[in-house]
Amino acid sequence: MRIAFIGGGVMAEAIIGGILDAGLASPGDIAVGEPDSGRRDYLADRYGLLALEHNAETLSGASVGVLAVKPQSAPLVFAQLDDFQWNDQTMISIVAGLRLEALQDGLGTGSVIRVMPNTPAQIRAGMCVWTAAPEVSDEGRDATRRILGTLGKELYVDDEKLIDMSTALSASGPAFVFMFIESLIDAGVYMGMARDMARTLALETVMGSARLVDETGRHPADLSNMVTSPGGTTAEGLRSLEEDGFRAAVLRAVIAAFEKSKALGSG
Repeated sequence: MRIAFIGGGVMAEAIIGGILDAGLASPGDIAVGEPDSGRRDYLADRYGLLALEHNAETLSGASVGVLAVKPQSAPLVFAQLDDFQWNDQTMISIVAGLRLEALQDGLGTGSVIRVMPNTPAQIRAGMCVWTAAPEVSDEGRDATRRILGTLGKELYVDDEKLIDMSTALSASGPAFVFMFIESLIDAGVYMGMARDMARTLALETVMGSARLVDETGRHPADLSNMVTSPGGTTAEGLRSLEEDGFRAAVLRAVIAAFEKSKALGSG
């Protein structure tokens, strides 16, 4: 499989690492188009791949392309590829907010897939939600599924609006979780605990709790009830969270991220 990346940022690098670790492609089969010369040198030295300045040259001969740029950079990329002769390439976009129709119009090809990954993909613990235009071949869908599978879990959806929702929940969600972890650590330090100890307790608590929800399949509220004794410390802490609007704040944060994702897509 020959794969071309338009953009060589952090998420592109995560995908490259996943592909190489899984043996889906060799370094010689991967090309990256990246305007920053320092970044090109780094990627070439680190992974042994081909790093180029021009995007059209990068895509030439590839069976799969990955558009991995910021939303504001997409129009420039479209202009650079205006005369590109498409030859059955499947284009995978991880550009936040940019919808399939806009991608097809901008790139000049119908074979487009839209993916929303998240940052834990960097350690192969990611969640990727994706959808495909009708023009994408079975081979293109299969290649996408295999690529995304190297980053963690992948989920295909037929309805594109679920991508914007996923952007808000699973792509923005890690930042919300990081803030919660930071707050737990700060609370431990405030009580007089050493920061290293507070960090260890907070991380293990969050990771263990997530695994418990996943592996038992039980509703989070049921598991919360299991650890909440009448009149106990947990009940008091939950009461404080409810009084401070914790649940509503999380809800508003996800909805705000969802609205922003839709706004990015509408230009």
